[in-house]
Amino acid sequence: MADLRCILLVEDDPHDAELTMTALDANNLANEIVAVRDGEEALDYLYCRGKFSGASNKEPAVVLLDLKLPKISGLEVLHQMRNDERLRFIPVVILTSSREEQDIIEGYRLGTNGYVVKPVDFHRFVDAIRRTGAFWAVINEPPPRGMC
Repeated sequence: MADLRCILLVEDDPHDAELTMTALDANNLANEIVAVRDGEEALDYLYCRGKFSGASNKEPAVVLLDLKLPKISGLEVLHQMRNDERLRFIPVVILTSSREEQDIIEGYRLGTNGYVVKPVDFHRFVDAIRRTGAFWAVINEPPPRGMC
């Protein structure tokens, strides 16, 4: 339990971020949730730079990644993660309102582990977050640390 890794939430919409954090919290996940507002902040967290420099950021258990982000898009964040030896095995679940076929195809082409369309209904949204968080933060067995 002492080695519990965080969940990195990358979401620019404050309402969606709050709903996601509430859903994760309501499902008693003990993981810390680190929320950032855009793709640039996500990469800063992952690379311990900018406002995260000097911090001992732990590798996240999972990244919940919106696609339509300011500064750097979610797809570009995913692309950079998958092209970095240290970050490529971190699970990334796209959590977005986009049902556009091109976004889904590109997300999987770049190596996302899952693509979840945010339900409009609150209870369905909470259930989708519960299932996603429980699997990636609790059930999933990550690769050995030496691989990352």
